[in-house]
Amino acid sequence: MTLPYTESQKEAIAEVSSPLQLIACAGSGKTQVISQRISTILGLPGAAPGNIVAFTFTEKAAAELKERIYEIVRQDHGEIPGLAEMYVGTMHGYCLNLLQTYVPEAFKYGVLTEVTQRLLIDRNSTQSGLTTCTKIVGGETQTLRRFTDSRLYAQVLSILQEDSVDMSMVPDAVDASLKSYLTMIAERNLFDYTTMVATAVEMLESDDETDAGSAALLHHVRNDIRYVVVDEYQDVNPLQERLIGGIVRHGANLCVVGDDDQTIYQWRGSEVSNILKFSASHDEVVQITLAENFRSSQGVVALGRSVAERLPTDERLSKEMQYASHQQWERGDILALHFDDLDGEAEWIADRIVQLLGTPFADRDGADARGMSWSDMAVLFRTVKDADALVAALRARKVPYIIKGLARLFDAPEIQALVSMFRYMTGEASEQEVTELWEAAELLPAGKPVAPALRILDEGANFRRGDRWGTYNIQRLYLEVLEALDVREATIPGGQSRAELVMYQLGKFSQVISDFETIYFASSPERKYESFVGFLTHQAPGYYQEADEDSGYATPDAVTISTVHRAKGMQWPAVFVPCLRRNRFPSPAQGGTNIFHIIPMGAVQNGARYRGTPSEERRLFYVAVTRAQKYLYMTWAPGTAARNKNPSEFFLEVTQSDWVSTTDDVHASGGSLPPVPKSETPAISISFSELKYLFDCPYQFKLRFMYGFNPPIHEALGYGKGLHDALAEMHKRALGGDVPDRTEAPELVERHLHTPYAYPALREQLNKSAVKAIERYFDHHGEDLTHTIHSEKQIEVQVAPGVTVIGRIDLVKSLATGETSIVDFKSTEEAQATVVTRDQLSVYALGYRDLTGESADRIQVLNLDEKGESLNEAVDQPLLEAIKSKIGVVAKDIRENQFVCGHDHSTEGAYSDLAWLTKGVEEDVPESSRS
Repeated sequence: MTLPYTESQKEAIAEVSSPLQLIACAGSGKTQVISQRISTILGLPGAAPGNIVAFTFTEKAAAELKERIYEIVRQDHGEIPGLAEMYVGTMHGYCLNLLQTYVPEAFKYGVLTEVTQRLLIDRNSTQSGLTTCTKIVGGETQTLRRFTDSRLYAQVLSILQEDSVDMSMVPDAVDASLKSYLTMIAERNLFDYTTMVATAVEMLESDDETDAGSAALLHHVRNDIRYVVVDEYQDVNPLQERLIGGIVRHGANLCVVGDDDQTIYQWRGSEVSNILKFSASHDEVVQITLAENFRSSQGVVALGRSVAERLPTDERLSKEMQYASHQQWERGDILALHFDDLDGEAEWIADRIVQLLGTPFADRDGADARGMSWSDMAVLFRTVKDADALVAALRARKVPYIIKGLARLFDAPEIQALVSMFRYMTGEASEQEVTELWEAAELLPAGKPVAPALRILDEGANFRRGDRWGTYNIQRLYLEVLEALDVREATIPGGQSRAELVMYQLGKFSQVISDFETIYFASSPERKYESFVGFLTHQAPGYYQEADEDSGYATPDAVTISTVHRAKGMQWPAVFVPCLRRNRFPSPAQGGTNIFHIIPMGAVQNGARYRGTPSEERRLFYVAVTRAQKYLYMTWAPGTAARNKNPSEFFLEVTQSDWVSTTDDVHASGGSLPPVPKSETPAISISFSELKYLFDCPYQFKLRFMYGFNPPIHEALGYGKGLHDALAEMHKRALGGDVPDRTEAPELVERHLHTPYAYPALREQLNKSAVKAIERYFDHHGEDLTHTIHSEKQIEVQVAPGVTVIGRIDLVKSLATGETSIVDFKSTEEAQATVVTRDQLSVYALGYRDLTGESADRIQVLNLDEKGESLNEAVDQPLLEAIKSKIGVVAKDIRENQFVCGHDHSTEGAYSDLAWLTKGVEEDVPESSRS
C-alpha cells in the first residue's frame, strides 16, 4: 500500500543521485520517507541491499527504521535476497562490525559502555591516567581526584579524540594521560564508544593496503557502499563527520536527514554547523524541507513554531512547520499554569493524569477512539532531580510510573530493598532493616518471610570457604534470592500492571550488577562485595545519571517520567512540562566549565558549545513542546532557592500565545472510555542462539529480553568465541587464497582467545584446549578451508512484524558430494537437546535462503571436542516449513506478551535456569575444564 505522500516527500523519495539534505521538522514522517527512498534505491538497476548504509542515533531508532524498510520493500518489490547485508544501525555499531569483520586482531575485542568505562577508570586510576591528568584550579595545577572526577575525565578523553582539537595547546600531562588510557584498554582488548569509531576512521582515511585486514576493509567500502543515509545529522560530532567522509569519499551518494531546531546534544560534542553548512560544503546538494507535522494538533504546532522562530536567524535554517495532523485543537488542551509551591504543582499534575485516564483519543485519522491509558502520558523534566514531589504525588494515588533510564532507579523502594541485601552481607544492614525494606517494597505476598533469602545471603557472605572467586558471583546470588522467594509476576502483590512494572525495575538492577561484575569479577570475594555495596551507595546513582538506554524491551503501562533529552524521537497524547522557572529551564550555561580547567577552550574548535548555550536550551524546549500530540501542560512554581523564585522566559513566552490558556477553565471531566494502552509491537532483534530460549522456556525469554535480566558471568566465558574467531580467520583467509596450515594453530589461538574472567590456571588450560581443538580441525577438516563459500556470514530472518532473528552462520561450504552445507561449530559435547540444535540450524537455513535466494542442501554441526558427536541432516521444504510455523507461533506470543511455556515456575526454577542453564556461557567451557 502506497501512502499519499506530500509533494516534498515525493521529491525526497525520488532524489537518489545528488547529495540530499532533508530538513525534517518535528513529526514530519521522516522515517517513512527514508524507508521509501531506500526502497526506491533497491528498485534501481544493479542496486543491492549490501550497497546501503543507514545510520541512526539509537538502537531503538534503528530497529524501527529497519522494520519500516522491510515492510515497504516487500510491498514494492516482494522478497529481495540479501536484506541482511544492508546496514541499519548506529555509527558505533557499524564501526565495530567493520573491524570485527575485516580485521582479525579486533575479533576478540569487547566494548565498554559509558558505565563500565568509568568503573574501569576508577578501578585502575593510575594506569587509566585519571590520577596523572592535571587540571588548573586557582591558578595551580592539581591532579584529578579519584571517584569524584572520573565522569569529567571520561568526557575529556572523548573530546580529545572526537573533536577538532589543537593538541599543541593541550598540557603534556593531559596528552600523556590519554595515551596511558588508550594503552590500558588495548592491553585488555577493549573498545570504548569513541575508540571503535576512531580506529575505523583511521583505516578509512588511509590508503595503506599493506595490511590484509585494512586492504579488505577498504576494498569493501570502495566497491560495495554506494548509498549512505545519516539520520539525526544535527547530532553528528566532528569524528563522526570524518567517518561519514571516509565512507563516501569513493563516490557513494550521501543523504543527511535532520532538524537544526532539535540540536540538543552540543554538550556532548554535536556540531550544529554541520547541518547549517551542509549545502555549502558539498557540491550540487539538493535541499528539501519536510515541513508538514502529522503528529500534533494545530495549537501544538503553532506553539512549537513560535518557540523555534525566536532562535537567532544565523543559527537556524529557514523553514516553517505546518499543521497536517488529524488531531484537533480545543480550548483547554494547552495550558500554562502557575502554582504557589512545588508540592501544589506536583499535586495538580498527578490529579490531571488521573482525570485524563479513559479520555477518548484517536491514534490515526479515521481510527476508532480508545480510552487513554497511563502510558499515553509523559512528564518531561529538564532534569529528573526535580521529580521528587511528582513521584510522591503519583505514589499517593497509586499511579504506575517509570523513570526512563536508570538515573532515579536507586530511589525506588524495590531497589532499596535489593540494595539492603548486599549491605546485610557486609554487615552494614541488620536483618530487621532488610525485612522492613522488603515489606515496604511490597515485593512478597503479605506475611511471606524473607528468611529464605537471608539464609542464601549468609552462605554467600562466608568469604573464607575456600572456593574459587567465581563462586562468589553477585549476579548468581541475586537470581538465587529471587528464586528462593519466588518473586515473579504471578506472586508480586498489586495486580499484573504493577507486577510488570516491578519486574522491569528488577531487570534494570540485574544490568547494574552486570556492569559492576564486568570490571570487578576477579576481585577477592570479600573485597568484591564491599566494593559493590560502596558502588551502589555512593557512585551508581551518579554513574547512571546519563545512561543512554533502558535494558529489556518491556513497555509497562505506566506514566513516563523522563528528561527532555531522553524523550527525543518519541511522542505521547499528553505531555507535561513542569519546573519552567528561572535558572532551571532554561538552565544557565555551565555544562563545560570544568572541562576547560583541563583542556584550554581555545584548543577546541567552537569549544563554547560544551558550556551550553541559550539557543540549545531553546531547542530543548522546542523538543519538549513538540512531543505532545494533543494535550500539553506547561507549569511552574517557585523553587526553594532565591534564584528559582520567578518564571522562566519560556513560560512567559508561551503565555502570550493565542493557543494557550493560563487558567484551567475547561476542566478535564474524566474518562468516558475504558483505558486501553496503545498497541505497539517493540522492534525486537534476537540472535539465533538466543532463539532457543523461546523454544525451550518462553518465560526465561521474557526475563532475559523483555525485562533485561542478565545471566551470571562464567569464568570460561570467551572460550567458544575464541575458537569461532580463529576458525573464521582461517576460512576468510582461504577465501582470499591465503590458506593457513596446522603449524599456525598456536598463533591463531594467541590472536583470538580472550578469556578475561578465567583464573590463571583455567586460562592456561583453556589455551591448551583451544590449540588442540584447532589442530584437530586441521587434521579432520583441513580440506574444508578450500571449500569455503562464506565464513561468518551475516543473516537475518524476519519471523513476524517487529521480530527479527539475526546472527552469523559460522561456515557455508561445498561438500565433496556437490552439495552446499550450513555448518555450525560447537566447542563441547551437546550442551542442549538435539531438537533445539536442529531448530537453530533450520533457522540458519531460512536465513541463508533469505540472504542468497538459494537453499542449502545440508545442515551440519561440527563438534570441536575430541569425542564430540556431530550432526549432518538434509534441508528440505518440510523442515523449513516446520520451523517457519514454529517460530511464527513464538513471534505471535511476543507481540501479544504471552510467554506460556508449560513449566510450573512455582516448582520449576525460572531464575535458576537463567543462572545455570544459559547455554551461551556454559557451552563455552571445554568438557575437561568444567567443575
